[in-house]
Amino acid sequence: MGSELAKAKRLVVKVGSSLVTNRGQGLDHAALARWVSQIAELRKLGREVVLVSSGAIAEGMRRLGWKQRPSAVYELQAAAAVGQMGLIEAYESRFREHGLLTSQILLTHEDMADRTRYLNARSTLRTLLDLGVVPIINENDTVATDEIRLGDNDTLGALVTNLVEADALVILTDQAGLYSADPRKDATAKLIDEAQAGDVELEKIAGGAGSQIALGGMVTKVLAAKRAARSGAHTVIASGHEKDVLVRLARGEKIGTLLKAATQTLAARKQWLADHLQVRGRLMLDAGAVRALRDQRKSLLPIGVFEVTGEFERGEVVGCCDEGGTEFARGLVNYSATETRRILKTPSSEIEARLGYVGEPELVHRDNLVLL
Repeated sequence: MGSELAKAKRLVVKVGSSLVTNRGQGLDHAALARWVSQIAELRKLGREVVLVSSGAIAEGMRRLGWKQRPSAVYELQAAAAVGQMGLIEAYESRFREHGLLTSQILLTHEDMADRTRYLNARSTLRTLLDLGVVPIINENDTVATDEIRLGDNDTLGALVTNLVEADALVILTDQAGLYSADPRKDATAKLIDEAQAGDVELEKIAGGAGSQIALGGMVTKVLAAKRAARSGAHTVIASGHEKDVLVRLARGEKIGTLLKAATQTLAARKQWLADHLQVRGRLMLDAGAVRALRDQRKSLLPIGVFEVTGEFERGEVVGCCDEGGTEFARGLVNYSATETRRILKTPSSEIEARLGYVGEPELVHRDNLVLL
């Protein structure tokens, strides 16, 4: 485990709610000071660090005098708007004590799903790192709705890892790592020291929600590691209560669970496609088309599609599903949903007869398709 993190030059560090708040009652300023001190030490070791931090809503609730977390979206957004001020103010003042500049980046899924905005965010973050600035990232809760939410900060951490092509993602939580079973319920549970990111067995092992404050449980961390691995990044899930955990990891110490990435990584455009959390529609493929895409790396032709769900336009992202409904690929579609329904199970040679014109012979070209 140690060598992967010891070699990592660029790190994304995600700190969960329970590690930066006083049981949900605003920010734990002493804890923030400890994280900043460790990141400053990483910088001295020549590492670049991007920080993904929770805590805005909890701090907003404290400032507004709210004792219970509201359920209404607009109230949560208001709390996030108020709390972001305190969160960044606290981080900025402590980083300044170490002579480090910080920046705030707020993201939504729309920023990641739009290719131009994705590239802009990527360029901005890379420039900040080149300038020696520590970016502090959170989801833009003040404008995000269910349709554009990234979902949780574990997922956000993985997306940022891919965005900046980091070498490793460190997810800090209130658990020691990933266990073979829930250690709170099973005394025989053993810590998993190392595994392959994306192993389906890990998703079965990872279960229910974590603390009452945080929304994401261990399963979101396992899925985040799977996503980060697509750009070749290793993931460590470790306890944030371990003294100097970031510095010790960076020096090669084995702490928590290492989920290793495969050596092969996706090309930048296909990485962007894979990072889409939402798709506009789904195409149901017959067995022959599934084999053509999965085993032969071919384009998707209309003749292999027998059902379309959702509404989408040309150029939008659609999911490709097998006959059992499992999404195994996604890509940029060459025809709208209405047009696609008219050319289902049709040879490419008959597209013009069905539509009155032919745009492309493929429904999804292999260059615009990625296997998941």
